[in-house]
Amino acid sequence: MSGTPQEIFRRYVHAGTVSRNADALAECFTEDGVLEAPLVPAGAAFPGRLVGRAAIRTAMTAYYERLPETDDRAPNLDKTACVLHATADPDVFIAEIDTVFDGDGGGEDTTVSLVQIFRIRDGKIVRLRDYFSPDLVS
Repeated sequence: MSGTPQEIFRRYVHAGTVSRNADALAECFTEDGVLEAPLVPAGAAFPGRLVGRAAIRTAMTAYYERLPETDDRAPNLDKTACVLHATADPDVFIAEIDTVFDGDGGGEDTTVSLVQIFRIRDGKIVRLRDYFSPDLVS
């Protein structure tokens, strides 16, 4: 499967953030793909490092099952902004994201900024480093 960085990123976001489909998320990765969240402390609900498509599938299934079906913290995709940056390496791109969560009961929206570094091969993610505030997954 091939794809532009935009297509790969769109598939990844839809599989994870939008649909919470661990099978689809795992399929975004190569068989030996790595998903890392370097800022997440050991023992957190969200896994800090997963190696291999099977491990990604298993751990993310368990993580998604812990989340409430209706999540008050679900991002508002219409307000969320994302910029993809090309690098000198054609197999690496960076996603700069400002995720917006609607304010509770009419309160102010909350914006959470994060950065994701993607290394790709043949349209799949070989390594993804996801830098976000660990508070989001605690």
